[in-house]
Amino acid sequence: MTIKLHCFGESGHSYKAALALELSGLDWEPVKIDFFNGAGRTAEFKSNLNIMGEAPVMIDGDVKLTQSGIIQDYVSEKSGKHGGRNAEERREILRWVLWDNHKLSSMAGVTRFLMNFLPEDKQPKEVIGFHLARLKGTYAVLDDHLAGRNWIVGDSLTNADMTCCGYLYYPEPFGFDRSEWPNIDAWLTRLSDTPGWKAPYDLMPGSPADRA
Repeated sequence: MTIKLHCFGESGHSYKAALALELSGLDWEPVKIDFFNGAGRTAEFKSNLNIMGEAPVMIDGDVKLTQSGIIQDYVSEKSGKHGGRNAEERREILRWVLWDNHKLSSMAGVTRFLMNFLPEDKQPKEVIGFHLARLKGTYAVLDDHLAGRNWIVGDSLTNADMTCCGYLYYPEPFGFDRSEWPNIDAWLTRLSDTPGWKAPYDLMPGSPADRA
């Protein structure tokens, strides 16, 4: 049975789940959520897919899951890939998933939205400035951790890598310049060199170009 991932290309959280599925070898397909026309706010979406009104939503037969970290964990359980080789690695992966969701993806996602998907006259410049300053500290944590390492946890690609990269391949500005963070830059290159890797707008339907 084909796994269905309800997602949209602009969503970094959707990308984490989509990338995990793509690199797992499992049979899956994306289903576009028309997020920018309010699909996530409808009663039908909240009743049938996700009461939180968010993407991604994964459906595998009778299994329905939301939140990218949970979906990644399920994909690893089903495929046997990227979930860590032992209990210690699984806990360390979870630590980075939680860190990413709190410190990296939450800030990067909101900042990218404010800077690129709101009209210029509605962009809260002080809020954006605050977020950009916070993000610099976050990038520094990740860059320092990757010094002398190929991957965030252990010696191979795991869900820790696929959660922390969620927003870092997007072309829109949100205060991230790869050239300023050499260890992150090298890590992102290793990840994108992985067979089967695809960029967000190539992996999922929907992009800013569709609304241009």
